Amino acid sequence: MAFPDFFSDIPPITLRDPLAELLGAAEGGLIEYHFADAVKLAGHSCPTVAGAWLMTVRALRALYGDEIPERGNIAVAMPEALSDGVAGVIASIASLLTGAAGDGGFKGLAGQYSRRNLLHFEATGAAGLAFTRLDTKLTVDCVLQLNFVPADPRMGHLLPRILQGNATSEETRLFGQLWQDRVRRILIDHGDDPALVVLR
Repeated sequence: MAFPDFFSDIPPITLRDPLAELLGAAEGGLIEYHFADAVKLAGHSCPTVAGAWLMTVRALRALYGDEIPERGNIAVAMPEALSDGVAGVIASIASLLTGAAGDGGFKGLAGQYSRRNLLHFEATGAAGLAFTRLDTKLTVDCVLQLNFVPADPRMGHLLPRILQGNATSEETRLFGQLWQDRVRRILIDHGDDPALVVLR
């Protein structure tokens, strides 16, 4: 499996999952997640997946500081409906890292370790993607400003040709390179830029 080289330059994040520790799935409950895991989940690498990854990582840093974030101890809310635009894609990446799930999530063991009903759509009061620690009730709301990292203008010409079946193999290859270059710029060049992910 060959991913773009820049994937290896994206810092991973380690979370502690008490349920994984209890069930013997990970020593100490520690699980390291890479951007490639989000790509595998979504089935593709795009600015939306990159933005969802960044919002979640940045929110966990804000909520936990130097502590290792606790997976399963975070609720996630967004103002969009599940069926709106890319809301489902964003939610799936947030769920991957936080464990937060909707009605179909793990219901827990004797009232503990539940992941169900921690992922909320059409949430009033959420400006973007809002994360709340269940233990401290601290909340951070992330607003993604993808227009801060614009696409290469050549993509607007290439995509219609590709979709209409008129593009050459070189044009199709160039489109993919330009697409992933924007993902790289989002995650590498602007990964810590407060103008890209605004925390409230």
